[in-house]
Amino acid sequence: MVSNQPRKQRKARYTAPLHIKQKYMGAPLSKDLRDKYGCRSASVIVGDTVKVMRGDHAGTSGKVEAISLKHGTIVVEGVTVSKADGTEVARPVYPSNVMITSLEMKDKHREEVISNR
Repeated sequence: MVSNQPRKQRKARYTAPLHIKQKYMGAPLSKDLRDKYGCRSASVIVGDTVKVMRGDHAGTSGKVEAISLKHGTIVVEGVTVSKADGTEVARPVYPSNVMITSLEMKDKHREEVISNR
Protein backbone atom coordinates (compact mmCIF):
# COMPACT_ATOMS: atom_id res chain seq x y z
CA MET A 1 0.00 0.00 0.00
CA VAL A 2 1.40 3.33 -1.06
CA SER A 3 -1.02 6.06 -0.03
CA ASN A 4 -1.48 7.53 3.45
CA GLN A 5 -5.10 8.45 2.78
CA PRO A 6 -7.47 6.38 4.95
CA ARG A 7 -10.03 6.01 2.16
CA LYS A 8 -7.39 4.49 -0.14
CA GLN A 9 -6.13 2.22 2.66
CA ARG A 10 -9.69 0.94 3.25
CA LYS A 11 -10.31 0.49 -0.46
CA ALA A 12 -7.04 -1.43 -0.89
CA ARG A 13 -8.00 -3.84 1.92
CA TYR A 14 -11.54 -4.25 0.61
CA THR A 15 -10.57 -4.87 -3.02
CA ALA A 16 -7.46 -6.96 -2.32
CA PRO A 17 -7.26 -10.45 -3.86
CA LEU A 18 -7.83 -13.40 -1.54
CA HIS A 19 -4.16 -14.39 -1.29
CA ILE A 20 -3.47 -10.92 0.14
CA LYS A 21 -6.56 -10.94 2.39
CA GLN A 22 -5.24 -14.16 3.94
CA LYS A 23 -2.41 -12.11 5.44
CA TYR A 24 -4.94 -9.95 7.30
CA MET A 25 -6.33 -13.00 9.14
CA GLY A 26 -3.66 -13.11 11.84
CA ALA A 27 -4.33 -13.30 15.56
CA PRO A 28 -2.01 -13.15 18.59
CA LEU A 29 -0.85 -16.38 20.20
CA SER A 30 -1.34 -17.16 23.88
CA LYS A 31 1.63 -16.76 26.23
CA ASP A 32 2.50 -20.47 26.32
CA LEU A 33 2.30 -20.80 22.50
CA ARG A 34 4.48 -17.69 22.17
CA ASP A 35 7.12 -19.28 24.37
CA LYS A 36 6.87 -22.62 22.53
CA TYR A 37 7.07 -21.33 18.94
CA GLY A 38 8.92 -18.04 19.42
CA CYS A 39 6.47 -15.87 17.47
CA ARG A 40 3.70 -13.52 18.54
CA SER A 41 0.99 -14.23 15.97
CA ALA A 42 -0.23 -16.69 13.37
CA SER A 43 -2.93 -16.89 10.72
CA VAL A 44 -6.18 -18.36 11.99
CA ILE A 45 -7.33 -21.58 10.28
CA VAL A 46 -10.33 -23.85 10.76
CA GLY A 47 -9.71 -26.12 13.74
CA ASP A 48 -7.71 -23.67 15.84
CA THR A 49 -8.99 -23.10 19.36
CA VAL A 50 -9.38 -19.41 20.13
CA LYS A 51 -10.51 -17.22 23.01
CA VAL A 52 -12.53 -14.09 22.26
CA MET A 53 -10.83 -11.13 23.94
CA ARG A 54 -13.04 -8.19 22.92
CA GLY A 55 -16.73 -7.48 22.48
CA ASP A 56 -19.93 -8.90 23.93
CA HIS A 57 -18.58 -12.47 23.82
CA ALA A 58 -15.24 -11.71 25.54
CA GLY A 59 -13.97 -14.71 27.48
CA THR A 60 -15.69 -17.29 25.28
CA SER A 61 -13.45 -20.09 23.99
CA GLY A 62 -14.16 -22.41 21.11
CA LYS A 63 -12.93 -23.94 17.89
CA VAL A 64 -12.89 -21.99 14.66
CA GLU A 65 -15.69 -23.42 12.50
CA ALA A 66 -15.43 -21.22 9.41
CA ILE A 67 -13.37 -18.42 7.90
CA SER A 68 -14.57 -15.76 5.47
CA LEU A 69 -11.73 -14.10 3.59
CA LYS A 70 -14.27 -11.97 1.74
CA HIS A 71 -15.49 -10.36 4.95
CA GLY A 72 -12.30 -10.86 6.99
CA THR A 73 -14.12 -12.69 9.78
CA ILE A 74 -14.11 -16.05 11.55
CA VAL A 75 -16.91 -18.09 13.12
CA VAL A 76 -16.20 -19.52 16.57
CA GLU A 77 -18.34 -22.26 18.10
CA GLY A 78 -20.31 -20.94 21.04
CA VAL A 79 -20.36 -17.35 19.77
CA THR A 80 -23.97 -16.96 18.73
CA VAL A 81 -26.80 -14.44 18.85
CA SER A 82 -30.50 -15.22 18.97
CA LYS A 83 -32.82 -13.97 16.27
CA ALA A 84 -36.26 -12.55 16.94
CA ASP A 85 -37.85 -15.98 16.37
CA GLY A 86 -35.49 -17.56 18.94
CA THR A 87 -33.13 -19.41 16.61
CA GLU A 88 -29.40 -19.19 17.31
CA VAL A 89 -27.14 -17.82 14.56
CA ALA A 90 -23.34 -17.75 14.49
CA ARG A 91 -21.86 -14.29 15.06
CA PRO A 92 -18.78 -13.47 12.96
CA VAL A 93 -15.73 -12.17 14.85
CA TYR A 94 -12.70 -10.30 13.55
CA PRO A 95 -9.48 -12.29 14.04
CA SER A 96 -7.80 -9.31 15.70
CA ASN A 97 -10.29 -9.67 18.57
CA VAL A 98 -9.33 -13.25 19.43
CA MET A 99 -6.28 -15.00 20.87
CA ILE A 100 -5.16 -18.40 19.59
CA THR A 101 -4.90 -20.85 22.50
CA SER A 102 -4.32 -24.06 20.51
CA LEU A 103 -2.99 -24.50 16.98
CA GLU A 104 -4.33 -27.03 14.47
CA MET A 105 -1.15 -28.71 13.21
CA LYS A 106 -2.47 -31.24 10.65
CA ASP A 107 -0.94 -29.20 7.83
CA LYS A 108 2.78 -29.89 7.26
CA HIS A 109 3.25 -26.50 5.58
CA ARG A 110 1.88 -24.69 8.63
CA GLU A 111 4.30 -26.56 10.90
CA GLU A 112 7.19 -25.42 8.72
CA VAL A 113 6.02 -21.80 8.60
CA ILE A 114 5.53 -21.51 12.36
CA SER A 115 8.70 -23.38 13.31
CA ASN A 116 10.86 -21.32 10.91
CA ARG A 117 9.77 -17.95 12.32
